[in-house]
Parts: sequence; structure tokens; C-alpha cells
Amino acid sequence: MLFMLAPFYFMFVFATQSRTEIFSLPPPMFFGNDFFNNLAILTQKIPFWRNLGWSVYVALASTALTLLFCSMGGYAFAMFDFRFKNAFFGLVMGTMLLPSFMNMIPTFMIMDILGWIDQPRALYIPGAASAFGIFLMRQFVSSSIPRELVEAARMDGCSELGIYWRIVLPLLKPALGTLGLITFIASWNNFIGPLIVMRSPDMYTLPLALRSLQSPVDTEWGALMTGSAIATLPLIVLFVISSKQLISGLTVGAVK
Repeated sequence: MLFMLAPFYFMFVFATQSRTEIFSLPPPMFFGNDFFNNLAILTQKIPFWRNLGWSVYVALASTALTLLFCSMGGYAFAMFDFRFKNAFFGLVMGTMLLPSFMNMIPTFMIMDILGWIDQPRALYIPGAASAFGIFLMRQFVSSSIPRELVEAARMDGCSELGIYWRIVLPLLKPALGTLGLITFIASWNNFIGPLIVMRSPDMYTLPLALRSLQSPVDTEWGALMTGSAIATLPLIVLFVISSKQLISGLTVGAVK
């Protein structure tokens, strides 16, 4: 546990130290007084608050779209019978076997054709229906929502959209919470996506913006640690609040 928490502790400690103190021997073990000085340097070097705003916007949009489309896809695969259903589901699952680097060039080409280069929508629309999300939702619907409940709603004259919105979606809250947390963290930490499609420093999300601070000659490590600490803090708080939700959602259907 200590080995796991040590990097986070030293990141927050170094965020309050100057560059000279960070590289002193022995390194500082306790908090210093240079946090606001490092923050001033950080905001001078990059448009940090704008980058933070883009990270929040992209993460929230990605999470919302993923929850919508993956819940629809998982519900359809679990509750509907249609031709080639198993083949389509196998095709969706097969996309999980593709290495992520294989998507880099096609992603750039498609975004360039659509005119989405340097646009935030290029970061959250392409991955809105993830294979993992569809699989998670399908498993949850299959194990937790009785087919008889859906059939009864149809017999009462409820539309398919009404069944999904009024009956299925409220029952999906545990799985939605789990998938939402995973998606938000993945989007917040995404580095390769912005690296491929973003060109203007004003449009960078935090991982790419903080990487731009590094230089082989003159890196303000105190400012970099300050930005990293601010970027990490929301994820730590989010995980602490929802860790039980994450574990329960991932284990749904494992034991009957």
C-alpha cells in the first residue's frame, strides 16, 4: 500500500517545492511554500485553466455519449432477437482484440476528412459506443432485468423507446455508474487521442498540455508537478467516493 501511494504523495509534495529543492539530496519529504509560485509559472507557460476546462468538457461529453449508446446497444443485444445477432456481437467483441496503435492513422484520416482536426468533438464522438461498454451493459441486462418485465410492458402498449427510458435505464444504474467512472477516467487521462487530432495549445486537454511543459533544456518541474497534482486530485476524489460502486458494478452477474 505504501509503495502504491508513495508516487502520489511525492507528487503533491513536489508541487509545493521549487525546482532546486526538488532535485536536492535528500529530496524534500514534507510540503513546502512554493505552490502558488509554481502555479503562477504554470499559468504563464500554458493556458492551464483553459486546458482544464477542455478536459472537463471532453470527459463529461464522452461519458454521457458512452452511457447512452452502450446502454442502448447492450439492451438490444440482451433483449432483442434478430438475424445474425451473435455474429454482430462477435464482431463488436472482436474489435477489442485490435491494438490501439492500429487506429491512429485511420482516426487522423477520418477526422481530417470530416474537418474535425483541432475540434473537441474528435475526442468523444469516435469512441462513444465502446465494445467494452456494450459488453458490460449486455451482461448486466441479461443477468438483472427479467425478460418478462419487458414483455409485460410491451403488452401494456409501451413503446420500445418508452421501455428503454422508463424501465430499463433506471434498472441499469449500477452498471451505468461503473461504466461512467471508467469512461470518465479514461477520457481524462487520454493522451494519444489529443496528440493525434489537436494542433493548437489552447485546445489541448491536460495530459497533452502538461507534456508540452517538458523540455530537454529547461523544464519547470515544480510547475509540472503542480499541474499534475491539480489534474490528479479530481480523479482521486472521484475514485474514493465511487470505489464501492465500481466494484459492485464490475461483479454484477458473477455470483447468482
